[in-house]
Amino acid sequence: MTPHLSRRGLLLASAAAAVTPALSPRMASAATKAAAGTPYASYWYPDSFPSGTPGQGITWRSLKAWRAEDDTDLAFNKSAVPLARRFTPTPVNATARGGQARIQSLVSFGPTAGNPSQGAATADYYALTHWSYLDELVFWGGSSGEGLILAPNAPIVDTAHRHGVPVLGNVFLPPVAYGGDLRWTRDLVQKDSFGRFPLAERLVAVATAYGFDGWFINAETGGGNGTLAADMLGFVQELKSLGTPKGLRVCWYDSMTVNGSVNWQGALNDRNKAFFRAADTMFVDFRWSRSSLASSGQIAQQLGRSRYELWAGVDVEANGWNRPVDWDAIIPENTADIVSLGFYRPEWTRNHLPADRTPAQFHAADDRFWSGQSLDPSRPATGEAWRPPARAVADRSTVDTVPFATTFNTGHGLRWYESGKVTSETQWNHLGVQDRLPSRQWVVRTGGQRPSVTHDFADAWHGGSSLLVDGSLTAPTTVDLYATRLALTPDTVVELTHRADAGRVTVELAVAVAEPSGPGAPIPYSYLPVGTAGPGSGWTTSTVRLNSLTGTVRALGVRLTASSGPVKWRLGALAVRDKDAESPAAPADLRITATTGSDLRFVWQGAPGPVRHYTLHRVLPDGTRRFLGATCQRAFFVPGPKPEQGERSARFELRAVGELYTTSTPANAVHPG
Repeated sequence: MTPHLSRRGLLLASAAAAVTPALSPRMASAATKAAAGTPYASYWYPDSFPSGTPGQGITWRSLKAWRAEDDTDLAFNKSAVPLARRFTPTPVNATARGGQARIQSLVSFGPTAGNPSQGAATADYYALTHWSYLDELVFWGGSSGEGLILAPNAPIVDTAHRHGVPVLGNVFLPPVAYGGDLRWTRDLVQKDSFGRFPLAERLVAVATAYGFDGWFINAETGGGNGTLAADMLGFVQELKSLGTPKGLRVCWYDSMTVNGSVNWQGALNDRNKAFFRAADTMFVDFRWSRSSLASSGQIAQQLGRSRYELWAGVDVEANGWNRPVDWDAIIPENTADIVSLGFYRPEWTRNHLPADRTPAQFHAADDRFWSGQSLDPSRPATGEAWRPPARAVADRSTVDTVPFATTFNTGHGLRWYESGKVTSETQWNHLGVQDRLPSRQWVVRTGGQRPSVTHDFADAWHGGSSLLVDGSLTAPTTVDLYATRLALTPDTVVELTHRADAGRVTVELAVAVAEPSGPGAPIPYSYLPVGTAGPGSGWTTSTVRLNSLTGTVRALGVRLTASSGPVKWRLGALAVRDKDAESPAAPADLRITATTGSDLRFVWQGAPGPVRHYTLHRVLPDGTRRFLGATCQRAFFVPGPKPEQGERSARFELRAVGELYTTSTPANAVHPG
């Protein structure tokens, strides 16, 4: 994708100097086998490497030489969360549509090389929370000097799956001007003696082993011909044929045409429709026009396909919501949507902020990007040039099974909290432990002054964040939390862990067992008393029985009524259950398998039964526990734990955490000091 040179800076910076011959695939595989340090997200060339040697921190790898059994980082990179099913509730406003345009996002979460497999010790991360509008996420990246084929790291896949969003890896064959070499395109589509495409099989094997959902194919290296185009078409057909039975998707980027040239069409037409027919979807290059998208939708339907399998690219990398967009060409307000929407680099909401940005600043910007200036999907701002997704696209949810619990953990934080207490002062990010978050951020219903509703990082019950309602509540105020499909039983209860930092507030649980009468209509809540909260009372867990209601819970929220002063009220956890919480079984066989200096790699046998994630703590000489990390995987890397005073060996405890945040007994390991 080449509308702006700025996006290529990272690619150029990683180009390697031509000094010595490239490593062979066999040598590269051996180097990978020997690795024991920090695990990183995986990246490869199709087969051959550039001239010279890789830059510092870069490992050149061949996809053709990859085997799962040789991949020493696989345990750290393999997703553990299956793709959740989704449903579409009644839209919260009259302009959002279901069953029409959806959204694909192409996101660069980090560099190609040196992108940690399982988070890092910083809160500065693109921890997106508006999953309900996404239909597909592409793990964007790749460069001529590092690698061209990227597998998404496990935390991103885990949280996307938790919210029902498939994740695609990226195959990037760059333009010659940015280091591309047609040799790599030929490597990708090489055939064996039977006429098959071995690297198509290898891409399917990688996606299956790593647990993600398919591939985005971006062939932008010029100089090809009709023969190469025919091979590329056969490659895409075989990739889809092999991947479809395994639930994998293929998205084709509008670049190479059927004559082998790279000529971005900005449309679906005779020059690229063969590739669209071979794939599941196509990303239409940014050169589209109103007429080209209209004709593209018609051609898709003539091919027996949905027009919404075309993603019209909108480049927000440089200017975010300030970018002028002909929205009516994609998602007109008064007629049916034309095609779907493809955001290129929406992590602008983080990247455009100052270097000393905070998580709160990022989420404020991200909320505006997805919900608009009103910050309320139920009340889209009028006259706003930016058309936020919440205004046009119906949200979706995965909250359809009891038990369900959330601590409003966004997957990054300034500290780590457990039961309201700080157990690590270290900043962190790990999207894999992000909770299922509210799909409508933030709908507030009040006849008075609207308070601020945010993810807040100053305090939490568990993880790194809590939900904060802050403002002068001049009238009873209802905050929508979750669209749900939770079957009620006589024993169903809802637990809320909450507290007030300022003001005194009466709290009620808002529960709806019916849908609104139509899009934008009020949710028919019933209000059940929770209790009151005021400063100094600390975290309180209140249990509300739902035995006065029958049917299926369709929505959950809270109603707050202030009795004194401006209010700062936190919701630290919410849980729905129909029986007492049980602790999960313990993991087993916790081992330290490799060390590099003082760095440690842990692996273990997973606990039987459902597990939300695992937590690893260090037991200090005084018996207290220090949080080291959490992960959904059965492996974890700990960088450089230093001996404590008087400590001859380091002791570690691993626990399984259940859906209701109950914890198992620990598995233990000791490492000599």
